[in-house]
Amino acid sequence: MKRIVLFFLLLGLVSFLSAQQPKLSSKEKKEGWILLFDGKTSNGWKKANGEDFPEKGWKIDNGIISVDPETGRGGDIITVEEFSNFELNLEFKVSKGANSGIKYFVFKNSSLGCEFQILDDNNHPDAKMGKNGNRLQAALYDLIPPSKDKKDKPIGKWNKAKIISKGSHVEHWLNGKKVLEYERGGKKFKELVAESKYKNNAGFGEIEQSPILLQDHGDVVSFRNIKIKKL
Repeated sequence: MKRIVLFFLLLGLVSFLSAQQPKLSSKEKKEGWILLFDGKTSNGWKKANGEDFPEKGWKIDNGIISVDPETGRGGDIITVEEFSNFELNLEFKVSKGANSGIKYFVFKNSSLGCEFQILDDNNHPDAKMGKNGNRLQAALYDLIPPSKDKKDKPIGKWNKAKIISKGSHVEHWLNGKKVLEYERGGKKFKELVAESKYKNNAGFGEIEQSPILLQDHGDVVSFRNIKIKKL
């Protein structure tokens, strides 16, 4: 009897662990989705400055990749592959007071680019800085605030982020709801850049393609189920 119970406990543990690993359905594969993170290794990722994936500062465990400040600062990481027209989907969760971000259209060998802000709005001072809420979670950081009716998950719970880029049009989605949209390189966008911290960065947000970047801001933030589809 004990052996039978142990067998089913082990079977349940194996099923639980395997369920955490990212995978694509047959439908997703047919639609062109690809996994950016295999759940086990750093394959396909490197440091934002072009160096190899950091040996410290990031942790990979059971389908999750996390900023791990206890081991040191690893710095921002980027995908080896670059993208232009895409739909990016991933899940993230923050620790109390955490700050991070997902960046795209990033200048080569740098961390400077358009940012989907990840933030504990209730406990990080950035939420009260900036202009009209343009540093709140899901904002286009320092440029465009998210809609006021956005819904954040509580600390420790998984949020769903989606970024759609097609031509000059970009959308940010949070937990199934579109929270902002804009046109890269348009008159309004350039006016916003001119009034932001990026005002001296010529061509900000206007490059043709770049990697996807996950930010190490020194706080514990986790990511999983990172997948992308080229449009």
